[in-house]
Amino acid sequence: MTSSNLIEQIKWSADGLVPVIVQDAVSKEVLMLAYMNRESLQKSLDSGETWFWSRSRGELWHKGETSGHTQRIESLRYDCDGDTLLALVRQNGAACHTGAYSCFYRDADGELPEETRPQPDRFAALGGLEATIAKRQAERPEGSYTTYLFDKGLDKILKKIGEESAEVIIGGKNGDRQEIRSEAADLIFHLMVLLRQQDIPLDEVLRELEFRHRKPVKKN
Repeated sequence: MTSSNLIEQIKWSADGLVPVIVQDAVSKEVLMLAYMNRESLQKSLDSGETWFWSRSRGELWHKGETSGHTQRIESLRYDCDGDTLLALVRQNGAACHTGAYSCFYRDADGELPEETRPQPDRFAALGGLEATIAKRQAERPEGSYTTYLFDKGLDKILKKIGEESAEVIIGGKNGDRQEIRSEAADLIFHLMVLLRQQDIPLDEVLRELEFRHRKPVKKN
């Protein structure tokens, strides 16, 4: 679909705007809600980064132009009614003007730490961990171990993965269930830090596992 065709598919509001939901293409966290008009949508398509229309200032704005927290567009989708856009982006830094990774950092009762939120399924902890790691990478809070890993860089992350792998092996040799459980959790955490550092969504790893599970077994 060409950019002109996309623009024509949108049901623009009376004031010529369409709401845009911005989602992290890696962690799947919803980052913000903003508005585009025809010009900002065209600029977004042409530049590959998000441009919006500021309703309060009455002007175009390039996300991250002053902060450096730009959003590289992976894909643009529109809903069944054509009156809402979904932008999947690679977020550089924090999305919120407050410095938070996402604008949606509070629930109905106020801000809650991730670990207190209800877990809807057995794998929800992995999704929550992926979002938290993305948040730490964007915000770099002082004193955070995850911040420390990102600041030290790839070699430090890889070193920790090697250390935790060895600890899992030792736990397995010892037959210590508690040790295995604890060290396996550490290994998974550091692997997920590596995935974020390399810009690889957990979904891609899960798809790889699913693909391998579905591959036919070769018969001798």
